[in-house]
Amino acid sequence: MKAHQRKLDIRNGCVDLSHGSGGRAMSQLISGLFHEAFGNEWLACGNDQSAFDVSAGRMVMTTDGYVISPLFFPGGNIGSLAVHGTVNDIAMAGARPLYLSASFIIEEGFRFSDLKMIADSMGEAARAAGVYIITGDTKVVERGKADGLFISTAGVGVVPAGLDLSVGNARVGDRVLISGTLGDHGVAIMSKRQNLAFDTEVVSDSASLHDFVASMLAAGGKGIRLMRDPTRGGLAATLNEIAQQSGLGFRLQEAAIPVKPGVAAACELLGLDPLYVANEGKLAAIVAPEVAAAVLAAMRVHPLGRDAAEIGEAVADDHHFVQMATSFGGGRIVDWLSGEQLPRIC
Repeated sequence: MKAHQRKLDIRNGCVDLSHGSGGRAMSQLISGLFHEAFGNEWLACGNDQSAFDVSAGRMVMTTDGYVISPLFFPGGNIGSLAVHGTVNDIAMAGARPLYLSASFIIEEGFRFSDLKMIADSMGEAARAAGVYIITGDTKVVERGKADGLFISTAGVGVVPAGLDLSVGNARVGDRVLISGTLGDHGVAIMSKRQNLAFDTEVVSDSASLHDFVASMLAAGGKGIRLMRDPTRGGLAATLNEIAQQSGLGFRLQEAAIPVKPGVAAACELLGLDPLYVANEGKLAAIVAPEVAAAVLAAMRVHPLGRDAAEIGEAVADDHHFVQMATSFGGGRIVDWLSGEQLPRIC
């Protein structure tokens, strides 16, 4: 006779240490909540790993951890963010994401209802991105040891033959494109963290970018040198990193960088610079000058790139600085690594 297993009390129940013990309660949590949210043929096998076929091409793999606070924010939560962030790391290589893994470290006492909302949003984000969460792990730790919930992910994808997006491709004269307004995600997080209210709610830009990237590649081909998603540290950290790795500098037009009025106002209130604030649904691309117009046009046609802009160019600079040219024709040199004075908003 099969042992009776009581269903999880999603509405009123909480995670306890038995849900991480490897026994019946853990099996009930995995099958009754995670499998239901992520359900696919690989998970249904119930193995500790999943085997899968891949198409021809080079493989891309990434891994990341998500420890965001608060767990829920305008425009998403830690679950959808984990999917979008992992997919985007793969997409920045020009790859098509295929499969993800997800590992959960859950604090004892975490409500099933919150965990279900997070898992459901992960499943929805994965299905919208056309990827599958095919394996994972669950651990439960004592109260006070995990700030509610931590999620770690890994992802794999396939790069088309002949495509190599790399910082080594960047050249003097290349253009800098960004896909939209900066700082939306970081300000959405900070508004909840600080209990701030604005006339217009600032919503996270968290989104999967691989379809957007595919449209850019169709327009620019090998003229696209490299792409990065300006997450922690924002555009400032991203361009500084590229400058250091490529041996180039960048000259930007400050007036060309799009920032929503609400984000600008919030940053002024909080003493932040939007260029340092995290984004989760934006990218920066370094492209050859001869394809810049075509790529920018393709970006603006896509729903995720309506506010795309060309904001500057790569220049020869032995110091690898990023120069911000003001609207008055002057300029100021900012070393965004050693001169950074603002906090990085995750």
